[in-house]
Amino acid sequence: MCGIAGYVGDKDAQGVLLKSLSRMEYRGYDSAGIAVIEDRRMFVAKKKGKLKVLADELCPNQIKGTTGIGHSRWATHGVPSDANAHPHCDCKGKIAVVHNGIIENYLELKSSLKREGHKFISETDTEVIAHLIEKFYSGDITEAVRKAIKLLHGSYAIAVIHKDEQGKIVGARLDSPLIVGLGKGENFIASDVPAILDYTHKVIYLDNNDVVTITKDSVAIQNITGRIIHRKPSVIKWNISQAEKCGYKHFMLKEIFEQGDVVEKIIDERIRDGRVEFDELKIKESDFRRIKNITIVACGTAYHAGLTGKYVIEEHAKIPCTVDTSSEFRYRNPVVTKDTLVIIVSQSGETADSLAALREAKRRGCVVLAICNVLGSSIAREANGVIYTHAGPEIAVASTKAYTAQLAIFYLVTFYIARIRKTVSPSGLKALIREFKKCAALMNELLGEYRSGYNMLAAYAQEFKKYYHLKHNKSYFLYLARNVNYPNALEGALKLKEISYISAEGYPAGEMKHGPIALIDENPWVVCIAVKSKTYDKMLSNIQEIKARGGIMIVIVTEGDKEIMHHNVNYVIEIPSVEELFSPLLVVIPLQLLAYYVALEFGYDIDQPRNLAKSVTVE
Repeated sequence: MCGIAGYVGDKDAQGVLLKSLSRMEYRGYDSAGIAVIEDRRMFVAKKKGKLKVLADELCPNQIKGTTGIGHSRWATHGVPSDANAHPHCDCKGKIAVVHNGIIENYLELKSSLKREGHKFISETDTEVIAHLIEKFYSGDITEAVRKAIKLLHGSYAIAVIHKDEQGKIVGARLDSPLIVGLGKGENFIASDVPAILDYTHKVIYLDNNDVVTITKDSVAIQNITGRIIHRKPSVIKWNISQAEKCGYKHFMLKEIFEQGDVVEKIIDERIRDGRVEFDELKIKESDFRRIKNITIVACGTAYHAGLTGKYVIEEHAKIPCTVDTSSEFRYRNPVVTKDTLVIIVSQSGETADSLAALREAKRRGCVVLAICNVLGSSIAREANGVIYTHAGPEIAVASTKAYTAQLAIFYLVTFYIARIRKTVSPSGLKALIREFKKCAALMNELLGEYRSGYNMLAAYAQEFKKYYHLKHNKSYFLYLARNVNYPNALEGALKLKEISYISAEGYPAGEMKHGPIALIDENPWVVCIAVKSKTYDKMLSNIQEIKARGGIMIVIVTEGDKEIMHHNVNYVIEIPSVEELFSPLLVVIPLQLLAYYVALEFGYDIDQPRNLAKSVTVE
């Protein structure tokens, strides 16, 4: 989850590294550091805290030099501190290393190196890499890195420099992302594409066991055994302005308001002449005909999208479908076979548990389909087929537009399979697609109602803050829904927890009397999703039960709902009328905005919430 940056060229490396790290701070912000070589001298600066702390310290004391590496950290081994910040150096201060991943055998390696006389100053697993490279170094940093990584167990993406080899950076990866950016008279290394888009759009995606050596004019890739590898560069088609706030106060707010346009783009790209098309999908139609069941595997917000996908797939594709969290799937004995389609959902395409689940599914002979946002990511490359969401860069740690893009793809995958397996009539399929195509405009209509800086959701957040303090910080949220919007109850609760640190739980409303009702007194705020649906009357009964026990209710209903006014609820949020099947695309918007405005009221860091990072590339 950490951010790695490296630069070789003619520019001042410090400025390039700080800008690159600022583009990736969503990957980690516990500490930051850089190492720069000038005239065969190594200069290292690193500080606990966000990148700004380091930048402020460096501002009056520019480190000169045109070769350097940098890092923004999300702590795994060792507390956030100056000493534990990257880069880490060897005993003599000649070698500097930055690292993303976890070295599982670091204690064993550390003990061995200590016996050989190596001195350690941090609590991190990364420091052993620097000392291993020192052990093997005999004038060729690439060869030393190659020998060192053979001893590492776990996952890593590393960038390494040696003060006696100015103008050279060596990188290597195993199950953690690393890319090379190709410039003119300069080259780059990074964890993620946004780091290099200020300078180039030409990228090489490194594979597992690649070892790359870059200078300002060359890129040489070999595998762990030393065999030369040739990899074709890719061209990134989005620009850096898409990774900027563009006038919004936070990236999260910007990305919420992009959702209608993202879904509209998906519809325009994927539906042609009333038929769903996936140009990049390499899985044959015959494979979709023979599958007997589907297993969706994902983490966090993507898992909630998968839960919605289950409802939609079983309703219209008529295939039994299960949904599993990636971390559970990989460590149990899942009952999947060659007749199972496994769908892996990941925004980044680098989620460690999801990648491991993908490999386990392929080992068992399953056909694996990836739903992913990032071109060239590990999950996209290793799956049998991939469908890209094309949502553009998502910078805020709390996912929003990636979620609705994943939902949109699940609708389209369902329509695609339903056509192949003839589970919906041609006229019925046309009607579904016609209704789905309305959703982007309805999303933009709803978002338009919230464009002012102060709206009803901001007002509700203010009311909650007053109440929270009145109750001595003891209030919490319960989210209830039924059927296809139950996953949105989970997602709404997750968003609130992620960015406002308020306790929140999502439940299927029918389960309320099986436990959660015991929580309801005058303290909880309850969000009820009661849009037009076949379970609407059941939701009204739940609302009455909550009201009778003093719960404070925010109820999301379909525009024009008159019945809800007879139930004396505290707050009402309306969404445009749409078929129940597609309502999750609209319902989630006020849930996201409610979480946003609550966090804003409490003054929290919305884009970079505590203890979280964007892409979970380690276990």
